[in-house]
Amino acid sequence: MTIEVRPATVFDDVRTLVGPKRPDANVCWCLSYRIPSKLNNELRGPARGEYVAGLVRADPPPGVLAYDGDEPVGWAAVAPRADTSFARNRKIPHVDDLAVWSLWCIRVRPGHRGQGISHALIEGAVDFARSRGAPAVEAYPLDNRGAKVDLTMAYAGLRKNFEAAGFEVAARTTSVLARHPRLLMRRALS
Repeated sequence: MTIEVRPATVFDDVRTLVGPKRPDANVCWCLSYRIPSKLNNELRGPARGEYVAGLVRADPPPGVLAYDGDEPVGWAAVAPRADTSFARNRKIPHVDDLAVWSLWCIRVRPGHRGQGISHALIEGAVDFARSRGAPAVEAYPLDNRGAKVDLTMAYAGLRKNFEAAGFEVAARTTSVLARHPRLLMRRALS
């Protein structure tokens, strides 16, 4: 298996990873940290997918996808922090005024987990941010200390995976997800 990570420019592939089984469902579509909460609550059913289709056509696209051949098997959301709710988040602090990018969601399709795809996604997201001039990438993973994490809540990533990718703890947060504290981890790109 050879995994290739590419910018998320194909809407159908993004839908495969973060879209609903039913078009009228109100699933996340990985929008909750990307757009203001008022807009996130207003977008219902198919309007959510239409919004994401616009993001996929935009520059930069909303993240990266991992492919096994032509099959999309993983997703990572990455964007300038200033363009996300992390710019205003009171539970996740700002370390400084550096124009960092945020990496906040990693998803690997069932049947493809345990094959290193999340590691490839982290590296691919870092490379993507670097190619767009990011001076650093921040992530906000769970500090689960080896404890089991419900897969639906593991989207933020785990501390050990970001440490393996060269990220360092830059700050503690008051954010908690699935009963685990979240850290602010950063990898400098210069």
